[in-house]
Amino acid sequence: MNVSFFIARRYLFSRKSHNVVNVISAISVCGIAIATAAIVCVLSIFNGFGGIVEGMFNAFDPDLKIKVKEGKVFDYHTPEFQKALQVSGIQIISESLEETALFMFGESQVPVLMKGVSEEFRLMADMEKLILHGSFKLREDVVDYTTLGSGLAMTLGARPGFINPIEIYAPKRDVRVNLANPAAAFTKGYVQIGGVFSLNSPEYDEQMAIIPIQLARDLFGYDKEVTSLDIKLEPTASVSKVKREMQRFLGDNFLVEDRFEQQQESYRMLQMEKWVTFLIMVFILLIAVFNLVGSLSMLVVEKRDDIKSLQNMGASGQLISRIFLYEGWLISFIGIIAGIVTGLILCLLQQHFGLLQLSDTPGAYIIDAYPVIVKVTDVAIVFAVVSLIGLLAVLYPVNNLKKKLKQ
Repeated sequence: MNVSFFIARRYLFSRKSHNVVNVISAISVCGIAIATAAIVCVLSIFNGFGGIVEGMFNAFDPDLKIKVKEGKVFDYHTPEFQKALQVSGIQIISESLEETALFMFGESQVPVLMKGVSEEFRLMADMEKLILHGSFKLREDVVDYTTLGSGLAMTLGARPGFINPIEIYAPKRDVRVNLANPAAAFTKGYVQIGGVFSLNSPEYDEQMAIIPIQLARDLFGYDKEVTSLDIKLEPTASVSKVKREMQRFLGDNFLVEDRFEQQQESYRMLQMEKWVTFLIMVFILLIAVFNLVGSLSMLVVEKRDDIKSLQNMGASGQLISRIFLYEGWLISFIGIIAGIVTGLILCLLQQHFGLLQLSDTPGAYIIDAYPVIVKVTDVAIVFAVVSLIGLLAVLYPVNNLKKKLKQ
């Protein structure tokens, strides 16, 4: 066994002549452990919220979305698309046409982002998971239906089951507004209210209404054009591989986006919040590590007689310095392991029992307790960062000892 490590281990668990050294060492271990546990818990909670957001968008967004790089609409009935849509791994293809129109219901008038979708959208999106009232409908017999975002439905004062339809006014393309007869510049349509959905995102809930794509084409004067093609892949298909092959066939004029790219801003903001919080927690950890510096400095003073004895027996300054280096690392390592284990236990308890509630009122939010998802990569990052900080903190008192031994 390494002599320096053996002596350091004995120092760590042996009683000191001054009890305050034991107390400060214990405080150092507890400080590092608490800070480490807190970092593990905070990162896991952010992962939990990220998982909820991802689950919501996954129920609505396709695995891949194809849209034109420049412009708004495109006709996909071309040889390039014929090759791209035959790539192995594609299960369902759904057409989508998004345009802005005016919805009128009673005395309410609201500009709305209409999303016209084909019947395949029903098989692609898990709308039943998002529906709050009514059901998801597109067309029954000769009646067209719309599914409204929850905020939009509240603004319009509309609910499923109302007899009166919603009036849609869509601006005609390439037609100037006649001030004498402004209504001539709009195409008028009607839809019944089928359901109300919620993604807990203002961009969708307050602005979007889903309608049949044929109605959207009729309103805006399109033939076969779409704003995007939504692709659902087979469960065993590789998203990155299919995306790469489709992009190769379509060239630079089209974009093939995966789910992360479709909601890039939302995911990026969540990740930024997560890692900014992580940095703040690391600064708190730095304060806890100061106890480690004090503990090691006092231990050096405590063991002056032992240092002299080792020098008289021929021990080099490097060996003696390494003893206290290992001592600091052991204190840091015990704190890290205790913190990670404590953090994982707390996360496990939160997952199963929901100890920390979001609100005192059940049902006030989508979930009642803080969500937790533990990722191995996060635990590894925490271990590496805390270990590095502990290593750097130990170097200061050890370097001071080296200088004294050389004198």
